[in-house]
Amino acid sequence: MTTPAVAAKKRWTLSGPAQAASLGGIATTIAMVAATLLGLLLVTFFIGRVVPIDPVLAAVGDRAPAEVYERVRLELGLDKPLWQQFWIYLTHAVTGNFGNSVLTSNRVIDDIIRVFPATVELATLGTLIGVVVGIPAGVFAAVHRGRWFDQIVRVAGLVGYSVPVFWLGLMGLLVFYAKLGIVSGPGRLSTGFEDIVDPVTGVILIDAAMAGEWEVFGDALSHLLLPASILGYFSLAYISRMTRSFMLEQLRQEYVIAARVKGVAEWRVIWRHALGNALVPLVTVIALSYVNLLEGSVLTETVFAWPGIGMYITQSLLAADMNAVLGGTIVVGTCFVGINLFSDLLYRFVDPRARR
Repeated sequence: MTTPAVAAKKRWTLSGPAQAASLGGIATTIAMVAATLLGLLLVTFFIGRVVPIDPVLAAVGDRAPAEVYERVRLELGLDKPLWQQFWIYLTHAVTGNFGNSVLTSNRVIDDIIRVFPATVELATLGTLIGVVVGIPAGVFAAVHRGRWFDQIVRVAGLVGYSVPVFWLGLMGLLVFYAKLGIVSGPGRLSTGFEDIVDPVTGVILIDAAMAGEWEVFGDALSHLLLPASILGYFSLAYISRMTRSFMLEQLRQEYVIAARVKGVAEWRVIWRHALGNALVPLVTVIALSYVNLLEGSVLTETVFAWPGIGMYITQSLLAADMNAVLGGTIVVGTCFVGINLFSDLLYRFVDPRARR
């Protein structure tokens, strides 16, 4: 007969290696994230040093006296060895100190906090459109492979990969705004609705709903629909294509054939079993699509005058404001690493094998 003490000892013996493996996996993940972020900081640091832009002149101007130029140069630490400059840059970046923007005269981190919610709002709605439409389209295309619906999905995906986003944005403005008047034009809000809602979260739809300002909510949604749909179309093209590929692979597996032989309902075979297994790689696809919209919406924000981080980095680059450019690049790169890490954690919920 097994006593409680013996049972507890067996449980400890079995859980010890599992706990060690879990702690080792956590330590490995932390080390990989830290190494990736360190590499990102290293790359941005050297980019800031090799570009033909003098950060001192960008800060003081061309007509500043020599003594002012030298004083600012010493304040920026540009007289120190390169490794010391990188250490200063690293310690400042870790605390969110990216310096001051030449373009706005504000701290770069304050500017990023102000403009980043606009990009998150745009990319989130675009990704939702891509997921809600792209996954069912990919599933139906795989189920009806070679038929007319499959051909439509494949052509739509090909167009989404081929057409330049700025051209599609301009055509969308011409048709839906200038000709039909269905949506509002460039910008995030109409002039009459600005400064009505306090920016609590920075996402106008949420702030307007929290304040009960439904007219502001409707105007913001009208401005958001067209650029989000443009980004959503590109996200849809990528997600539908990958969903179709994953589903075709799953539908050829033996467990699908066995389920059909047992008489399991076809909708259950497709949507429960096949799609359930295809969701594992789809998590990464959706995460990458979201990150690509966060960092790749520069042209969309420029065409629609959307005050997000893409437009902020573009304007800063044209003004030779390297503090703002590098600060925005670091923030976007950090989001890329964070969302990829989050997608890895989602595997535990999607794939039972990952829990072991």
